Amino acid sequence: MPVLWLCLIVLAISIVGFVFGRQRALASAAGDVRQLHSLPSYYGWSVFMKASVPAFGLIVVWLIAQPMVIQGSIGNMIPASEIKEGSNLNLVMAEVRRTANGLNNAVAAGAISEDMASNARADITDMTARLKNAGQVVTNTITQPILLAAQAYRAMTSTGALLMTILAIAVVLGAAGVAIMQCHKDYKARNSVEQGILALLIAAASVAILTTIGIVLSLVFNTIEFFQLYPAIDFFTLLEWAPSFSGRGGSSQLGILPLLWGTLYISFIALLVAVPIGLFAAVYLSEYASPVVRGIAKPLLEILAGIPTIVYGLFALLTIGPMLVSVFGQEGLGWMSGGRSVMTAGIAMGIMLIPFVSSLSDDIINAVPQAMRDGSYGLGATQSETIKQVILPAALPGIVGAVLLAASRAIGETMIVVMGAGAAARLSLNPFEAMTTVTAKIVSQLTGDSDFASPEALVAFSLGITLFMLTLGLNVLALYIVRKYREQYE
Repeated sequence: MPVLWLCLIVLAISIVGFVFGRQRALASAAGDVRQLHSLPSYYGWSVFMKASVPAFGLIVVWLIAQPMVIQGSIGNMIPASEIKEGSNLNLVMAEVRRTANGLNNAVAAGAISEDMASNARADITDMTARLKNAGQVVTNTITQPILLAAQAYRAMTSTGALLMTILAIAVVLGAAGVAIMQCHKDYKARNSVEQGILALLIAAASVAILTTIGIVLSLVFNTIEFFQLYPAIDFFTLLEWAPSFSGRGGSSQLGILPLLWGTLYISFIALLVAVPIGLFAAVYLSEYASPVVRGIAKPLLEILAGIPTIVYGLFALLTIGPMLVSVFGQEGLGWMSGGRSVMTAGIAMGIMLIPFVSSLSDDIINAVPQAMRDGSYGLGATQSETIKQVILPAALPGIVGAVLLAASRAIGETMIVVMGAGAAARLSLNPFEAMTTVTAKIVSQLTGDSDFASPEALVAFSLGITLFMLTLGLNVLALYIVRKYREQYE
């Protein structure tokens, strides 16, 4: 049974339990609501929560644990002869899963029968031909161990789904029955419901923390697996990025330094564009602009923050690039050979970051107390002198934090780089050459039909955790600066 239908069944049973629980509580009080400890709806919600939460919890845990259990069992069936040089068990398991999915799709399409898909003695050549004729591209060559493992994978998955359905329905029925029996006029249903809602709020508050932990753990485990296939010292010291898709990536040169250089170089150009313009805009809006002008200009400026990054990428490719080529290209100064370059992506990214810098800086400047401005004016300072010598120094820690947060945003940008900077991994100081970044290579490494457990795909996780640590460091530095140097005003 599909998981969606199972969830709907659990929900329907819980709703029925809500109705019966409410009616039973009223019946115990002879229909007099005043004799109930809680309002009638609380008894219904108590049954609903006690029936649905354990069932849904079982489904979630089962869906998480079943793939790991099945993979462990199937992995023991794979002979060592199937794990070839340059491969590993995860690569073989990926082939097993693709073969099992191909068998399922072929059975659903009627290309093969269920008996043939489950037959352990099925002819490999005939099975491969039938799958390819059905449009199911599984692996280049299906071996007998792979086919047997795929058949066992299908059987265990089907059995696991059936057991999950039976247990979930049994749990929701049993829990609903017990909860309904508890519905009596003296039962403290309101306390039970409020405790359940409190647990729900705690779980909701924990989602962000658990999600962060899950992201970090997934990056760490896959990075460790990558470094078991590729030397970590080469990854962090090689000056060349040249992945090879032949022979499982055994001849790849995967040095991250050119990608880090491109990332930092483009981000630096973007900050050179965004910081002065954004800061000057913030000073004007907070100190010089009238309320009418501010009310019009600030929303128009912040519209830039709502433009999708793919639009900025198109703007860089179709507008900024040709403009730079007309000035710095072969017909101009001769420094630029194509529209895609560090400068193209940096300018587009800087425009994207302008509202980010200006909004944060504007809020920080407005937070400086008016008494400091009045005191400066009282000493005879002009408005410009007050801004330079009083307001900006007081707001400087917050402005530095805003710039560092903008740098983190620039480092993690993808689409502008993909469309505006090119895909060349190189170490160069020329801002008019095409380069690439870590995020762009993560996209390219996970695009295509290569084995997900191959070094070419696993390297994306090592790139991701490197980028994660870089942006995390910038965010921590920004918070440290803001907290350490922030003035506390009365």
